[in-house]
Amino acid sequence: MSEVNRPLTGEEYLESLRDGREVWIYGEKVDDVTTHPAFRNSARSIARLYDALHDDEKKDILTTETDTGNGGYTQRFFRADKSAGDLLKSRDAIAEWAKLTYGQMGRSPDYKAAFLATLGADPDYYAPYQDNAKKWYQFAQETNYFFNHAIINPPVDRNKPMEAVNDVFVRAVGETDEGVIVSGAKMVATGSALTNYNFVAHYGAAPVTSEEMALVFIASMDTPGVKLISRQSYEMSAAVMGSPFDYPLSSRFDENDAVLVFEEALIPWENILIYKDIEKANSFFPESGFLNRFTFHGVTRLAVKLDFVSGLLLKAVKTNGTDQFRGVQSNVGEVLAWRNMFWSLSDSMALNPDEGRNGTALPNLNYGLAYRVFMAEGWPRVKEIIENVVAGNLIVQPSSALDFKNSEISDTIHKLYRGSYGIESQDKIKLIKLLWDVIGSEYGGRHELYERNYSGNHENIRLENLVTAEASGQAEEYMKFAEACMADYDLDGWVNDTWFNNDDVSIVKKDPSNIK
Repeated sequence: MSEVNRPLTGEEYLESLRDGREVWIYGEKVDDVTTHPAFRNSARSIARLYDALHDDEKKDILTTETDTGNGGYTQRFFRADKSAGDLLKSRDAIAEWAKLTYGQMGRSPDYKAAFLATLGADPDYYAPYQDNAKKWYQFAQETNYFFNHAIINPPVDRNKPMEAVNDVFVRAVGETDEGVIVSGAKMVATGSALTNYNFVAHYGAAPVTSEEMALVFIASMDTPGVKLISRQSYEMSAAVMGSPFDYPLSSRFDENDAVLVFEEALIPWENILIYKDIEKANSFFPESGFLNRFTFHGVTRLAVKLDFVSGLLLKAVKTNGTDQFRGVQSNVGEVLAWRNMFWSLSDSMALNPDEGRNGTALPNLNYGLAYRVFMAEGWPRVKEIIENVVAGNLIVQPSSALDFKNSEISDTIHKLYRGSYGIESQDKIKLIKLLWDVIGSEYGGRHELYERNYSGNHENIRLENLVTAEASGQAEEYMKFAEACMADYDLDGWVNDTWFNNDDVSIVKKDPSNIK
């Protein structure tokens, strides 16, 4: 870990990916993810984020000075926040980066900064590996290298205890003077083909029960024995079957999801954060501050995405000529209401912070937990509204940009696909194809699944609201509030003289025989 005083540039980031990593897709091992058609444009979308850190027009929003003593600067969310004001500035940095991908890339480098900054806020939590936590906090903040995570066990034999699936789940299989030897797999390593490091831990309904599975560590993507098995590439499908005009999002923002595999991979001791500590392996998720911070990143990124989609929908109903229909307007208004709600949660998380360790401030956890529930409801609802309101326009579109260029059919296309208010066919179809890529293409379908499951399974994200309320004492306060109301009265009526009892007017009390 060398000392530097500025983050990576876009070109330095791309060069860092040419490290011999083992990435598999379509039956082949990828030689260079920066040039392979399954990954190359998405890699350049990330590089664009790094270049923005050096852009004089964006630098003041995106960066701040480091707290490591190197005299440099960093993307704001990589540094631990100390106040509500700091959190609000970090929120604005998250949003500014998200705008460069139109809210499409949830696993941008600042996503894992949600965890990395907690290493500096409370390194002692990771004792006896607290020095490792301090070093990784310094390294990540000073360079802004791209970290990702894989923390879910693959969907294999989930009817069995975790230790019974030790041929698949991540576990320590040995030790050397250099480190811990690890085998097993984790998912969903979203975007990991384009990251420098992966953070590996455990999250799930079933707790870790064995010491060899009580592991939290960081693995470099070029570690021997580490490999990624990727799903199909929407970016490559777009390149093969269409053009940027046809697939403007999937062709450059596809965060390829993958399974991260360890086959007797040596994880150096300096990369270990938790080892053989079952309690910490199970509790780091809520106790480290990661839960507060990753939901803060998530709600802000989703709010930016809804800004983008709201603009598309407003334009789409105008091209249809339905923008003045009352029913259409009410549906568009609901989309704007979802947008407003998520922005308000982002504001509230920053401006009503929880107290962190060692004088730090964390985004409000209660509002973050609320976001986790409503994001899974909100995005599918927005998608449904778009499908209802834009309707057949999403299907009735020429197959390709090439149709516009063929003189035999182009005149017919210009007539049939024109929009209302003098909008020309090419502009209308450009918009509709973009909207289809948001919600209807394979890329769009994956985004719905992503928003539903991004922050946990549908039961856990609800259950953890209750668990947190009970652990914090809020559940007890809520019950006492209800009991205060119940204490105002008993079988004989009000128990104090604030209110009038009904003895003077009650028919029932005067003559019980009136009860039939």
